[in-house]
Amino acid sequence: MTKDNFIMLPTVDFCFKELMQNPKVRKGFISALLNLSPDEVEDTVLLPTLLSRDSTDDKLGIMDVRVLLKEGTQMNMEMQVKYFEYWDERALFYLSKMFDSQIRKGESYEKLQKCIHVSILDFIHFPNDKECYRRIHFRDDKTSHLYSDKMELQILELKKLPSDVKTSQDVLTWMKFFSGKSRKEFQNMAKTNEYLDEAYNTLLNLSADEKKRLEYEAREKALKDYNTQISSAEKRGLKAGEEIGRKAGEEIGRKAGEESGLRRGIQEARQVFKLYMQGKSPEEIADLCDISIDKVKQILE
Repeated sequence: MTKDNFIMLPTVDFCFKELMQNPKVRKGFISALLNLSPDEVEDTVLLPTLLSRDSTDDKLGIMDVRVLLKEGTQMNMEMQVKYFEYWDERALFYLSKMFDSQIRKGESYEKLQKCIHVSILDFIHFPNDKECYRRIHFRDDKTSHLYSDKMELQILELKKLPSDVKTSQDVLTWMKFFSGKSRKEFQNMAKTNEYLDEAYNTLLNLSADEKKRLEYEAREKALKDYNTQISSAEKRGLKAGEEIGRKAGEEIGRKAGEESGLRRGIQEARQVFKLYMQGKSPEEIADLCDISIDKVKQILE
């Protein structure tokens, strides 16, 4: 891609966040997520993306884009490019934190408003079906009766989007836009409605801004470097896991035990390296994986 036709891609989280700074773009996308006409969505307000913690032991929630709608509903939107093993847990963590942050100690539960966590994933998260867009609620296992609509998950799997989108469902149109790879693609989609046109023009302005472009390229490089490190760590983890697994199998003394130990060792080593690449200390890794610190250090050596 030459400098003249360079355009930022929405799948890079920096670009996605910048797009959502535009009120009209935000309104268009949110109305699609809520299955409403944009005219029905009134003011949307960006909220701080840091969720406070109750104690020093709590994890600090950092969201991509957090929005407050006029009726009180809160929505968090995250763009994730590469496979993330614990994405379900991450989404639930942020949704719970968002819900919890609405009231303070002693305040009434009736103040709690609906919270929606939106995961935009550029990888396949549910490999056993072809559904590219789903909404998830709390329902009774037996009757399927909706227990509460106060907490909702929406998951958009961009890789599953059909190449030829033939639907009036606006959210799929936005998914196609986020999946765009060239100016021509974005330009063609911009002709379909005023909100996508606004998003395309925002991309053009962002891409022409030298400072924003440097920030975008730095983030893009960081993502590539991270993915390379993860790939390298997984290879090291496999090797270490095989050795640990063999030893565990030998101690059991049977072929079944060896196979079991091998699988357990590989899984354990992978988990250790992934947590390590996420910045966890050996002590935190040992606690999360329920293994000794010595074993963590042995895997990381």
